[in-house]
Amino acid sequence: MQTDDRLNRMKNLIPLLDEAAKAYYNEDREILSNIEYDRLCDELAELENATGVVLAGSPSERVGYSVSSELGKEPHPAPLLSLDKTKNAEELRAWLGDKKGLLSWKLDGLTIALTYRDGRLSKAVTRGDGTVGEVVTHNAETFVNLPRKIAFSGALLLRGEAVIRYSDFERINAEIADDGAKYKNPRNLSSGSVRQLNSEITAKRHVRFYAFEAVDAEGVDFRNSADEQLKFLASIGFETVEYFPVTAETVTEEVRRFAERAGRSDLPSDGLVLTYDDLAYGASLGRTAKFPRNAIAFKWADELVTTTLKGVEWSASRTGLINPVAVFEPVEIEGSTVSRAGVHNVSIMEELALGVGDEIRVYKANMIIPQIAENLTRSGNISAPAQCPVCGRETEIRDGGGVRSLYCTNGHCPAKQIKSFTHFVGRNALNIEGVSESTLEKFIDKGFVTEFADIFRIDRYEAQIIETDGFGKRSYDNLIAAINAARHTTGARLLYGLGIPGIGSANAKLICKAFDFDWDRIENAAIQDLVAIDGIGTAMAENFVNWFANADNKEKVSRILGQIDFDEETASADGGLDGLTFVVTGSLSTYGNRDALKAYIESKGGKVTGAVSEKTDYLINNDAASPSAKNKKAKQLGVRIITEDEFREMADRPVSAAEPGERENGRTEPAAPRF
Repeated sequence: MQTDDRLNRMKNLIPLLDEAAKAYYNEDREILSNIEYDRLCDELAELENATGVVLAGSPSERVGYSVSSELGKEPHPAPLLSLDKTKNAEELRAWLGDKKGLLSWKLDGLTIALTYRDGRLSKAVTRGDGTVGEVVTHNAETFVNLPRKIAFSGALLLRGEAVIRYSDFERINAEIADDGAKYKNPRNLSSGSVRQLNSEITAKRHVRFYAFEAVDAEGVDFRNSADEQLKFLASIGFETVEYFPVTAETVTEEVRRFAERAGRSDLPSDGLVLTYDDLAYGASLGRTAKFPRNAIAFKWADELVTTTLKGVEWSASRTGLINPVAVFEPVEIEGSTVSRAGVHNVSIMEELALGVGDEIRVYKANMIIPQIAENLTRSGNISAPAQCPVCGRETEIRDGGGVRSLYCTNGHCPAKQIKSFTHFVGRNALNIEGVSESTLEKFIDKGFVTEFADIFRIDRYEAQIIETDGFGKRSYDNLIAAINAARHTTGARLLYGLGIPGIGSANAKLICKAFDFDWDRIENAAIQDLVAIDGIGTAMAENFVNWFANADNKEKVSRILGQIDFDEETASADGGLDGLTFVVTGSLSTYGNRDALKAYIESKGGKVTGAVSEKTDYLINNDAASPSAKNKKAKQLGVRIITEDEFREMADRPVSAAEPGERENGRTEPAAPRF
């Protein structure tokens, strides 16, 4: 390859690798497989060595990611660098020489630097670009195994890895119905969890911290030993990475023992780390622009299996992006059978030169996600489709940062409306149990569903559904049973399910009640009739009328009405809470959840809103002393805070909003219930 060709190849590689790093580190997603990213980085490094040129922006000069979130920024007192790597265990022997080392897991999460002062956590900062990281102290405080107080009062700086166990990763993914929204691997999930602005989200993810280095501990003599560092950290309450002392004679055998346990470990790991135990010797070696010389990473070699490519399927998403998915002859990898692998985008498909009948090598990234490692025959006879597989409209390839991706140009493509379909089948709408977002995506992709009414006509595709991945005869029968049960519904559920802007569940009930549950009157309501309903404003009324003025919308509703029956509805005979507005917050016990309590209040004629305002009559909160924002707002406005038990007594002995009383700030309010 001529020098000019090498330079041009380098110029093409850098933006591709930069975009992949940005997606992986900043956005917690992948556009290149790990093996492909490493291969391209190695190719770039070889070109740089051959030419003696390192271009601006090269990954060989960059550590970690460029900090871009809304979190605070903090410089590291000493650079927090990544490690050089090898996949050859024999190279570890030569690297270690006559020195003693520590061999530990290389955990696959997010590197964090922690500072403790006076025995308590003072600061937590991500690695970031190695020089500046993001301050995540509020989230580190929620790590399930991180000590809140340690048995050491001096200043302490340590480093470790924030990870999410495979078992927690699988639990979290199992709770996500939408396959497209599931997390790709524990590393992406832990990174996204640690860098949340809301620590409540982090707490739910069960993030764990494993220390791997004590950078500085005021007044502590580590006796020049990394082993002593880790023992010290363990003695004051930290969990450390599992490690074993090794020499050049024992290191390869210890690598083998780690490898035997890697597939059974609940902690995600992408290899091992070998560190010199002699701290002074390690420090004396210095560092390169990117790597310290006191440690080296050993990366697991992926299990590669050869198979035959049958073709590429194109899966449309709600963003308009159409993703290629490789379909190949089933093979056994890492203990399970796989036959499909995501290809991410058109650039990767073209880079692999995929074609029907090609011999490809596949593997599981992080032992979870199937990926294509290489194409051995590279026929390249597959190209991106000119029409969207869902709506049949024209597609286009867009270039973003050197990455070519396929998009549907139809703004009304059903694939882009997946959220509206999910809303329609949701619990407060038609309440079709078992119809998840991922199921709807499959049906839309295959053309089974193009409008709401099609859900009730899905039995036309019985044979195809039974053969669909994740389905069978029993799943199909359960699906049909759930759909048939949902045919008997209420006008309020349908009205809410249509997704009219501004029409929530409570407003839908108010409108239906105002028109005596007569659907013909409801969909032909005039603006003046709607604004006459307490709680319905002009903007909401205009949205409602404009939506039903659209002939297409009317026709779609008509087709839905042909598939359902309305249960008889009458205005609540009990009443008792008419005119009262409630806000519900905090945990509940008697009513189970907020939706149940909300439904009960509305059945009694009351109204439930999401925020405390001057129109709020009562805030229901079992913890009246809580410093929550809603409690503070209620106290500021003089809104009375009551418990579930107090509400139950109110509901049994209702009070009218018209009865006079005094709020704490002197404004007129409903009289207090007789507690």
